[in-house]
Amino acid sequence: MDFQSNVFTLNTVDGVSFLTYDRLSVIPFIRHAFSTKRGEGTRTVHPMDMSFDHDDREAVTENYRMFCKAAGYDYRSLVASSQDHHTFVRVVTSAENGIGIYREKDIMSVDGLVTIEPGVTLCTYYADCTPLFFVDSRTHAIGLAHAGWRGTVGRIAEKVIDAMRDSFGTDPADLICAVGPNISVCCYEVDKACADEFYALGLNSDQFVFPKDDGKFMVDMLECNRQILISCGVKPENITVSDVCTKHNSDLLWSHRATAGDRGTMCAMLRINAE
Repeated sequence: MDFQSNVFTLNTVDGVSFLTYDRLSVIPFIRHAFSTKRGEGTRTVHPMDMSFDHDDREAVTENYRMFCKAAGYDYRSLVASSQDHHTFVRVVTSAENGIGIYREKDIMSVDGLVTIEPGVTLCTYYADCTPLFFVDSRTHAIGLAHAGWRGTVGRIAEKVIDAMRDSFGTDPADLICAVGPNISVCCYEVDKACADEFYALGLNSDQFVFPKDDGKFMVDMLECNRQILISCGVKPENITVSDVCTKHNSDLLWSHRATAGDRGTMCAMLRINAE
């Protein structure tokens, strides 16, 4: 399948492919990337698997080294989340470098990371769930979050903005955000109990929850998270939304639903460039 997008660029460096948002790429003080399953020479069972839970640790570590070299990160600067589909947001500095990568996890529930320290690389994981990128154009603070459906209805986007406001003085009006890539509304079917959680958010749910004749529902996680960001004070024109479905692009991206769970895991990375 040929990759097509109006908001992403597919980059390939030294045989390793990754996505970048065109809107975020023009911000001079950050570097960001979203991994794919394509990497020449990968030794994991699932190509370019970035999860230590699914594959041999040494082989996954080599994937990280390959990816960091290709995408322009210092492997020693990574700080990883410890995701369990909740909404805890952790403020990190270089003191946390290596946690979840080459140092043991010290907190078992972290679905969002924020920092204002240059050179610290935030790292979160995906295989259909929604990545959320946050860049403060004024203070230069950044945030990265994993929004599964539970995290989305738990308003993790708002929790990240609150953490950035409390820790760094972020004004939501100064934020530049990106949402996705994830499983899109074309492929994300849920039951009524799940749909009711989205209805309960009190947003314009008719724009992201769509009933079907069989009693199931299609949910647009991109639009839901976009509305949550706007409700928090982020300007609509400062939000870029993915146009790539992980399931429809499962030749390039890992999708839990496309593989019935037999999959690898992708990662998002975001850092403030050192002076």
